[in-house]
Amino acid sequence: MRAAPLFSQTDKTDRSANFEITTINPVGPPDSPSASTAFLSLGSNQGRRHAHLQAAVTGLVERRGAAVTAVSPVYESEAHTLRPDAQNPPFLNAVVQVSTTRSPEALLRLAHDLERAEGRRREAQRWAPRSLDVDLLAYDEVVRDEEPLTLPHPRLADRRFVLRPWADIAPNFVVPAPFQEPVQVLLERCADTAEICSTDLELNPSAATAPDS
Repeated sequence: MRAAPLFSQTDKTDRSANFEITTINPVGPPDSPSASTAFLSLGSNQGRRHAHLQAAVTGLVERRGAAVTAVSPVYESEAHTLRPDAQNPPFLNAVVQVSTTRSPEALLRLAHDLERAEGRRREAQRWAPRSLDVDLLAYDEVVRDEEPLTLPHPRLADRRFVLRPWADIAPNFVVPAPFQEPVQVLLERCADTAEICSTDLELNPSAATAPDS
């Protein structure tokens, strides 16, 4: 399936739409008393966007120490740019919840491995188009500010394309300091004016491939 035309349904933080939120019975780590809950954002605005997001979800399912427990609907969003007159292709975005026995650092390394597998090179310009972007948003109540990892993600409250799908799967998750507010509240307060719209695309934790989009 292909995404609906960009901005056909502008988001107004209305959660009344009848979205399909994917939840699965986790295998492995969630049964461990030492497992932690983490949230990862997924984005792509280059190449086969839907396929890149699906590859990330499938990669998480296939790796040890991390089990996907929820996947948000897929949204399409206007790309942020360095200059107001610059234009980049629109993104597809989603958020994934995982139960993991990996440390935050190990989960971040896994995220970067998934990006590299889809052709992403992080040395590229910050706002350049990318095949896959995987960001670690939050990990339990962990607060950390040291290289190479800052938790929670320092810019998450400024990004509607992160908060909108995140609120679909975990609206009441309280994001640790410095935010200390539920995801839904952060979404309602978000000043990001970039357009975002729903799509009819889905990410399937049991799927190996996705159509071109």
